[in-house]
Amino acid sequence: MKKPKWVVEKEQSKKAARAETVWLFGLHAVRDALVNPRREKLRLIVTPNAQAKLSEAIAAGGLEPELADPRKFSAPIDAGSVHQGAALEVKPLEWGQLEDVCIGGSSAPRVIMLDRVTDPHNVGAILRSAEVLGASAVIAPRHHSAPETGALAKTASGALERQPYLRVRNLADAIEALKAMGYLTLGLDGEGEVTLEEALDGVRDRPVALVLGAEGPGLRARTRETVDKLVRIDPAGGFGSLNVSNAAAIALYASRSG
Repeated sequence: MKKPKWVVEKEQSKKAARAETVWLFGLHAVRDALVNPRREKLRLIVTPNAQAKLSEAIAAGGLEPELADPRKFSAPIDAGSVHQGAALEVKPLEWGQLEDVCIGGSSAPRVIMLDRVTDPHNVGAILRSAEVLGASAVIAPRHHSAPETGALAKTASGALERQPYLRVRNLADAIEALKAMGYLTLGLDGEGEVTLEEALDGVRDRPVALVLGAEGPGLRARTRETVDKLVRIDPAGGFGSLNVSNAAAIALYASRSG
C-alpha cells in the first residue's frame, strides 16, 4: 500500500533533521559546546593558538582536533565569520517537549516567545538575556525563526548551550498549551491597552510568557488574538521604540516575580 503524501513528507523531514549539522565558531561558542555533555560533537578544527586556549575544553570534549593554518582556515563557514581560529561541527540540541522546559525551577517561571524573529543576532542576544535573567525557555516557531547557526551561537556567548531554545510547529498552539499550564500570556505591542507593570499587578506569582514580534511587522494577527493581553513598554519621552532583544531583556527584568 502506497504511503500518503503527508506521511512521506513527514518521514523526509525527520530524516533531514537527523542529518542536519551546525558549524559553531569563536572561542566562547566552541568552548561551551565542547564541555556541554548534551551536545553531540562531530568535528573540531583549530589553529595552534586556539588549540592552546581551548586545551581544557578539548580534553573535556573528547574530540581529536584537526590543526589548521591560520592563513588558510579550512572550516566550511562564511569567509567573513570572526572564528578566532576555532570551528566545531555539531548536531543541533534537542530540548524535548514544551512541558519539559516550561515547568521551570521556580513556582513562577518566565518564558520568552518569539513571533517571526529571524535575525540570529537578535535571537542570540535574547538567549543571553534569558539565561542571565532566569527564563525557563525561549520558544519560537520552527519556520520563520532563526535556527541554530554559528552566528547565533557566537552572539549568545555560550547561552545557546544552557538556555533552552525550543522551536515548535505552531506558535499559537504553543501559547494555548502554556495557558492550559496556568501561564499568563502577554503580547508586547506598542499599542497595548495597558503597560506590562499594570498587567502584572497582583499576579506576579503566576507563570508568565512574554510574546514578542519581529521589528517592523510586530505580532501576527493570530498571535495577537491568542495571547491573554496586549501590553506595552512606555518610553520615557513618549516616543521611540526598542530593538526586540532589548525589549525582551527589559520585559524579563520588569516581570520578575520577586
